[in-house]
Amino acid sequence: MKKSKPFIIILSITVIISSTVIYFKKYNAIPTDSVEATSVERKAELSFFVLGDVHGNIDKLNKAIVDMYSENKNVDALILNGDNVDQGTPSQYEALKSTLDRNKKYLPKIVIKNIGNHEYFDYIKGQNGPEELNNFKNNYYDFSGEKSVYHDKWINGYHFISLGSESDNMKGLSATSATLSKEQLSWLKVKLGEKYENRKPVFVFLHQHLNTSIQGWTGVVQRKELVDILSKYPDVILFTSHTHVLLSIDNIKLNQPFSIVHTGAVTYSILPENYKVKRLYDESQGLYVEVNGNKTVINGRDFAKKTWIFSKEISK
Repeated sequence: MKKSKPFIIILSITVIISSTVIYFKKYNAIPTDSVEATSVERKAELSFFVLGDVHGNIDKLNKAIVDMYSENKNVDALILNGDNVDQGTPSQYEALKSTLDRNKKYLPKIVIKNIGNHEYFDYIKGQNGPEELNNFKNNYYDFSGEKSVYHDKWINGYHFISLGSESDNMKGLSATSATLSKEQLSWLKVKLGEKYENRKPVFVFLHQHLNTSIQGWTGVVQRKELVDILSKYPDVILFTSHTHVLLSIDNIKLNQPFSIVHTGAVTYSILPENYKVKRLYDESQGLYVEVNGNKTVINGRDFAKKTWIFSKEISK
């Protein structure tokens, strides 16, 4: 039986559309607003991404968010682990906030925003006095929704504890190292014991590092006091950023007796060379974490190349 022309036209259009979809899927050419089509369904008791050192780089943050969503659209949380802006001014926070708002459909409901050292910088003003310090903290509070530079949250029955430097870039103090008050350290002791269960991980976050492959770079003024507190809890997994070192070089250190995880950096990476560092501006890295009971699997992600750097398990 002879087919009508309208039928043939409709059939042809259907074939063209189907072929186009197959092409886009095959060559990973799916546009950003259709990222849902490539999202992977993953099952874990808890999953989260950790991004350090965005430094207000909106373009790289956009790419990291879309790439994260393509890997797990049902992730429970995103942790922004300090140096989220390059300077802690209201205009830089507003640009970052607008970016997060525009990407809201790709983000989990829980976004934890920690403080770093660059949140205390305004290159024009130089060192901070007491008034400038309070202004920077208030700018951070407005952005993060927190009431302190240290805070905690429970997610799916797991404890997330965020620490933060309190007196950066002031006369007589370091502009880069974390300064933790006695009050904050006492608060940490209480929080670590809260609903503590043996062999269940507790996730602690601090922008500054405890150790690094960059020689001679101090990360925390009260390093000894902090290590003494954390050492009483071998199930702690401490996430630090700050150094920008490539994840292929620095990633996970076990049995400290707690675990230390370097997050990598979104805006650029560093290759240590003796006492010098080489900045790699084409790099953009972060972490994806899955947790089941006492088993935590940490994966290093290259957002620029859309590839995995490492995958390691921490279990007690």
